[in-house]
Amino acid sequence: MTTTSMQTTVNTINNSASKVAIASLIGTAVEFYDFYIYGLAAALVLGSLFFPKGDPSLAVMASFLTFGIAFVARPIGAALFGHFGDKVGRKTTLIASLLIMGISTTLIGLLPTYQQAGIIAPILLCILRFCQGLGLGGEWGGAALLATENAPKGKRALFAMFPQIGPPIGFIAASLIFILLSKMLTAEQMMSWGWRIPFILSIVLVGVGMYVRMSIIESHAFRNMVAKQTQAKVPLASTVRQHYKQLILGSLAAMSCFTLFFLTTVFSLQYATTQHPWQTAPLFNKIDYLSMLMGAIVFMAIASPISAWLSDRIGRRPIFLIGGVATMAIGYYFGDLINSTDITTAAIFLSSALFIMGILWTPLAAFLPEIFPTNVRYTGAAISFSFGGILGGSLTPYAAASMVRDFGTMGTTYIGWFLMLSCGLSMLAVVLLPETHKQELEH
Repeated sequence: MTTTSMQTTVNTINNSASKVAIASLIGTAVEFYDFYIYGLAAALVLGSLFFPKGDPSLAVMASFLTFGIAFVARPIGAALFGHFGDKVGRKTTLIASLLIMGISTTLIGLLPTYQQAGIIAPILLCILRFCQGLGLGGEWGGAALLATENAPKGKRALFAMFPQIGPPIGFIAASLIFILLSKMLTAEQMMSWGWRIPFILSIVLVGVGMYVRMSIIESHAFRNMVAKQTQAKVPLASTVRQHYKQLILGSLAAMSCFTLFFLTTVFSLQYATTQHPWQTAPLFNKIDYLSMLMGAIVFMAIASPISAWLSDRIGRRPIFLIGGVATMAIGYYFGDLINSTDITTAAIFLSSALFIMGILWTPLAAFLPEIFPTNVRYTGAAISFSFGGILGGSLTPYAAASMVRDFGTMGTTYIGWFLMLSCGLSMLAVVLLPETHKQELEH
């Protein structure tokens, strides 16, 4: 095929808007369902199933450490899948990441417990959790590129909203299945075999995601790069060597939304439903709190189109800074809010925090790809997002549980300060990055 005919093909064949939206949304919904299933299970059941019995707080902290392992794996997955995504194509890489995530999640549901297999059980759990992180490390960057590189002019954030709505859908599905199982099964049945069901169901959802993603084609930006033969030989090396500033600042920009999210969901669920030494009873029972979280995550989804629409019109940075100021307010009152026994106060706290999360979260899918050129866009966006997750989410539930264990209720105030520090660093990084909402992606 001549260069002219290749260019004609590049310019005339494109994905439909609806196909792009569905493919990017379903894939991230499935992958984040898998990811959140583990987070919820870590807060509710995994500590006693996979770690030696003794101090319950130490078992919870150990399960939160395995939660963090996936965040360590994510940049490795981002570099691995980013390499092939920038060299071979977005579509193939997205399918591979979905398969790895789904198979790993399903196998977790088939693992023996510590009582059944001893130390082998937590070792296998850690290995599969690492594989989950590898898959998710490659998923988000590809889904964000699928949306932004196929978006009409001036609507990149609006299209980038679809992969960002996938996570709240995944969280709602994960929470709903835990609530249903808790209502249908006894506590003994749940601990014996019921906890396995959400993990094993993942294989069905992966099949749906695979079916949708097989129908898409490569983006115009990627096909144009291939036609011009401008691919990077080693995308990771080119990204680190030539775009290290964007990598560092992009990671810091993404950090605070992860801190806010995992404090509001994973940590608060464990904290509010556990009886601590200074209490006569937990603040809430598990089903009530999960129900509140499931309702609150809807506000994250509601914030997404608002944030996307505004960031396409006034820019990415103003939206991040508005969300940052609101996050600071949540951090300042965090101790009082999370210790409230009033169900209305708790619902408002969770809904407000996750609405703010939606404001911060949605522009990331457009902003991070926009700060990198096409030939390293998958690698750069995926690694920035993954390192943001490490900085803001990997050890956050563990650190928060440690503060509570060491300082009691005062520890929840320190957790709020931790959130404010994370937010301040993210706001600084956003200020140091350029505004990108009007630039073209073909560069």
